[in-house]
Amino acid sequence: MTPATTQIQEIIDEVHTKYKKVDDGTVATYIPELGRANPQDFGICLATVDGQLFTAGDWEREFTIQSMCKPFAFQMALEQHGMQKVRQHVGVEPSGDAFNSIELDPKTTRPFNAMINAGAIAIASLIKQTPTEAGIAAFLATMSRAAGRTLTIDEAVLESETLTGNRNRAIAYLMRNFGIIDEGVNESLHQYFAQCSMLVNCRDLAMMAATLANMGRSPVSGESVFDFQLIKYVLTLMFTCGLYDYAGGWAYEVGVPAKSGVSGGIFAVVNRQLGIAVYSPKLDAQGNSVRGILACRDLASHLGLHSFEFTNTGSNFMQWLCGD
Repeated sequence: MTPATTQIQEIIDEVHTKYKKVDDGTVATYIPELGRANPQDFGICLATVDGQLFTAGDWEREFTIQSMCKPFAFQMALEQHGMQKVRQHVGVEPSGDAFNSIELDPKTTRPFNAMINAGAIAIASLIKQTPTEAGIAAFLATMSRAAGRTLTIDEAVLESETLTGNRNRAIAYLMRNFGIIDEGVNESLHQYFAQCSMLVNCRDLAMMAATLANMGRSPVSGESVFDFQLIKYVLTLMFTCGLYDYAGGWAYEVGVPAKSGVSGGIFAVVNRQLGIAVYSPKLDAQGNSVRGILACRDLASHLGLHSFEFTNTGSNFMQWLCGD
């Protein structure tokens, strides 16, 4: 390791040690299968755009991606249908409400944005295929290319999501009433539930985030996974809406585009530089990982990652890493 890489690893280790004993929050149980998670799990991974990895704790522990699938599905919808059509189905404004609110924008009758459940179901309706398994397979294939390994669906979680997803069904039928999604309501919901049930670990999420940071190219294979001209819209929506009704606090304190999920994961994108993933299943009142929020705050501070940081030597992370 170079002095810079050694320092980065030391910072990640220190952050992990600092917060691994934090016991605040509760594991999500409204999807029963999520309640089986080990509340002590805590992993961190940082992936640079040139493929370097820095890890700590339970970074190899697999969990379902849940709402962290939403930015990637939004990217796929933009690529398949274009900005104008996607905007006809979903807005780009923060809602200020809980992620699973049964509510549409009263001015437009569209979901507020693609990072809440209503918007994500509308996006699932756009990217689903016939048969439905083809749309799920297409999503898995794209995410696997971004992660750098083959990803799969947790069938037990998918079944649990399907059996207990009545609130999401209510959201979907409300949108069908206003013509936001088509008549294939069950197919749209199956696409959405399957996306949320995809298994990842911190390394996968960090590499997927680094692919977004690397203008859509995999840091490992160099393959173009996402259309780089559309990534800016995805990152903007993550910055303003990615952490539910804590999005403003996150932007203020951490200052990078990110998305959280109720399984306990958070991933963040530092444009042109790196991806970060943290996993710890105990959640706060907003549905965000308690340890994940704390760890990301410290990493952003120590490494100078805030988008509007001008004084920290880490504000251009890759130059610092390379010793320039």
